[in-house]
Amino acid sequence: MANQKRLFLLDAYALIFRGYYALIKNPRINSKGQDTSAIMGFMNSLFDVIRREKPDHLAICFDKDGSTERTELFEAYKANRDATPDVIKQSIPIIQDLIKAMHIPCVEISGMEADDIIGTLAKQAEKQNYQVFMVTPDKDFGQLVSENIFMYRPARMGNAIEIWGIPEVKKRFGVERPEQVIDYLGMMGDASDNIPGLPGVGEKTAKKFIAEFGSMEALLANTDKLTGKMKEKVEDNAELGLLSKKLATINTDCDVTFNEKDYEMSMPDAEKVQQIFEELEFRRLKEQFLKLFSSEGASEEVTQISNSESAKKTAKSTAGSGQFSLFGGDGEPASDIKEYNSRKTIDTTEHFYQTVQAGMGTRLFLQNLLKQNSVCFDTETTGLNPLTAELVGIAFSWETGKGFYLPFPESKDEAQELIEQLRPFFESEAIEKIGQNLKYDIKVLAKYNVSVQGKLFDTMLAHYLINPDMRHNMDVLAETYLNYTPVAIEALIGKKGKNQGNMRDVPVEQQTEYAVEDADITLQLKEHFQNELGEANTQKLFDEIEIPLLRVLADMELEGINLDEGFLKNLSSELDNDILKLEKSIYEAAGETFNIASPKQLGEILFDKMKLVDKPKKTKTGQYSTAEDVLSYLAKDHKIIRDVLEYRGLSKLKSTYVDALPEQVEPSTQRVHTDYMQTVAATGRLSSNNPNLQNIPIRTERGREVRKAFIPRDEEHVLLAADYSQIELRIIAALSEEETMIQAFTNGEDIHASTAAKVFNVPLAEVTREQRSNAKTVNFGIIYGVSAFGLSNQTDLSRSESKELIDTYYKTYPKLRNYISEQIDFAREHGYVQTVLGRRRYLNGINGSNAVVRGAAERNAVNAPIQGSAADIIKIAMIRIHEKMTKAGYKSKMLLQVHDELVFDVYKPELEELKVLIKKEMEKAYPLSVPLEVELGVGENWLEAH
Repeated sequence: MANQKRLFLLDAYALIFRGYYALIKNPRINSKGQDTSAIMGFMNSLFDVIRREKPDHLAICFDKDGSTERTELFEAYKANRDATPDVIKQSIPIIQDLIKAMHIPCVEISGMEADDIIGTLAKQAEKQNYQVFMVTPDKDFGQLVSENIFMYRPARMGNAIEIWGIPEVKKRFGVERPEQVIDYLGMMGDASDNIPGLPGVGEKTAKKFIAEFGSMEALLANTDKLTGKMKEKVEDNAELGLLSKKLATINTDCDVTFNEKDYEMSMPDAEKVQQIFEELEFRRLKEQFLKLFSSEGASEEVTQISNSESAKKTAKSTAGSGQFSLFGGDGEPASDIKEYNSRKTIDTTEHFYQTVQAGMGTRLFLQNLLKQNSVCFDTETTGLNPLTAELVGIAFSWETGKGFYLPFPESKDEAQELIEQLRPFFESEAIEKIGQNLKYDIKVLAKYNVSVQGKLFDTMLAHYLINPDMRHNMDVLAETYLNYTPVAIEALIGKKGKNQGNMRDVPVEQQTEYAVEDADITLQLKEHFQNELGEANTQKLFDEIEIPLLRVLADMELEGINLDEGFLKNLSSELDNDILKLEKSIYEAAGETFNIASPKQLGEILFDKMKLVDKPKKTKTGQYSTAEDVLSYLAKDHKIIRDVLEYRGLSKLKSTYVDALPEQVEPSTQRVHTDYMQTVAATGRLSSNNPNLQNIPIRTERGREVRKAFIPRDEEHVLLAADYSQIELRIIAALSEEETMIQAFTNGEDIHASTAAKVFNVPLAEVTREQRSNAKTVNFGIIYGVSAFGLSNQTDLSRSESKELIDTYYKTYPKLRNYISEQIDFAREHGYVQTVLGRRRYLNGINGSNAVVRGAAERNAVNAPIQGSAADIIKIAMIRIHEKMTKAGYKSKMLLQVHDELVFDVYKPELEELKVLIKKEMEKAYPLSVPLEVELGVGENWLEAH
């Protein structure tokens, strides 16, 4: 065993599809508009196998033209599958180019599936004393498992790698021998491959038949032992059963030969791999590649993860045995891979970066600085928290390739003296200030009582408007748009973690090169993005919304909000008691104690022991699904499930907010300071982070309690909450020009009751609570493309009743349906949709052939303009309110933005004036054919105000 070589065979399409769909909600789009999700997902899987396992031999197997034999046997084989997404089709040649550049065999045979190629190679290699690992998430491969052939199921969504040997296959499928998996699949069929199976035979029955008869043939020969309808169904469909078994059988006799020399891991064409990665803008994958195949990376210890005793033996016996051919016989690297970089760097680019000396040098620099019309600046600080970070230096650049660095003394008094000399620059209205993530610099300078005035240009915000789906950090932008790789901060202060150094410890010469390079690069990016903003028709959005908002958010974040820590401590104790009561109730219902937080243990209790449903849903790993949507559907019928859902909700509330919020109080201010990010959500919505104050649950009583912890500054202040009423519905009414809905809003009617009256054909006064609730679900669901199935899950209506309600809804509001169709048509023609202010959401899959991808893009085509317009409107209101409050010198402050709500800390004598101002500015922020309505609330805490 110790000398056994190992062969890893990768099921290419299974891994490519898996990687693509894992990123479908957040696709990876590069600056060329290319969706690189499928390539990235697959390469991550490949590198993960190489990093963990260091295989001796490896090959990647592709389907080509499907299975001729199976299609001839059964024309409908796999005919039910959606078309392959266009992104995947476009990605395959690139993936194959990468595989070839890595000198890994790429195996495909026309008319053969990858399953058959892998099966054939696995059996041949086994005969040559190899251990074989079939890398795939596809359970069908279980039939091939033997003493030396394993299934290697890659890690996914937090789940560890699973290695299935014979014991795991026996347990998963309820078989005595792995080859019986073919009978199991033949009996129950396989919906994903359109294998029919025996009618009426599901997973449970298939396992029962395997245990009793052992095979499909034995079952068909002993139908006299069956009774009732099952006997009739099996006998009538005997031929279908045998056909299904044949379709499920992996062919192990393809026209392919395992030649161990051809499959050896060998040195890649490093330059070619890196070139392709650079074209794709895969910076992290390039770094992984270099680490993986360099001598340093290759000699790192590899940890194998497995779930089985057989796999554990494998891991022990192969530790250290599998090595790339870049290793010599003694285990030392025979050669090393160097970084290929077609990009410019500080070492290959002519530049002139100067350190500004104290005294005369500083005075001359300041004279020159104040003569400029436009200057890029970048602060260097002691840390990333702007509330505590101190200035180490500031870099300035106003000409490509040139710049200055002004070091700051450690003494706070001396640093303040130096910043005073820079005050005329920062507070000059005539000089444009350029930066990357200027909000950070503005907050740092505010600590020194310096306000940054004049026109601003933030390259991060500009790029967000040009290409919202890409990453916006400076290194990525420099590599993508300037073909330049900046010096990494880690080169100066070390990697992130406890031992990371401080910028102050870095010699001034190195500080200068690093800091001025950042300013120089940002200046060049500004020149590039200035033109692109115009081309994307987003200049106005940049100048009038995102840049002014940057200042508003900086002020809000600096202000922070007061927190009642004592209240949260008491609430934490109450939650502990509630959680214990729920635990007791769940254990009593289950008849035993178990780990409620473990999906595996919970699933076994609910569906194996208690048998709450006949056919429980399973995850791809074969485990019972206890996901939120699955349990919510069953909750109304089972108290234990209601208790589990409440247990989960309270546990999350306690850990995420009640116990965590006091830890996030900033000691220097004794307040909580969230960080609002403008460049995360593609719709234009703001994101809140550290802590996230936008996700505090408000639909549950306990969730609402958390809001009680947010309190005014002192007894002279109160909290005021201003909330847009049903803004998204008002926007969709206005955009669709649906007169019936517009009229209801104009008349001040309850829109949900009004909708219910129309769709259920009853007088407004006679609308029941249930009818209003169902109408409300449809009203909001329409924005997100609710289906009859989705509506029936959210209400007490059956699927047919839900369909009838949706149909009636569209008949009642015909222009709404037209608007939805028009939005989808616009997206198909232009590749994007936009908000009322012209903010674009690009939809790459809108013309795709794959129904799942296309459906998601169509829903976004309807949802994005509505959600994005709501985000734009509240941003306008925030800018105007902040401007008026600042100009009037109010003591009151705007503190929070939570979706459609703004929260203010109001000085009591200013309350009545501010109520009028806030309501007016929010309601008049953007003129629509529907009136915007704002509800105001005042209280001694956020809950009371809301």
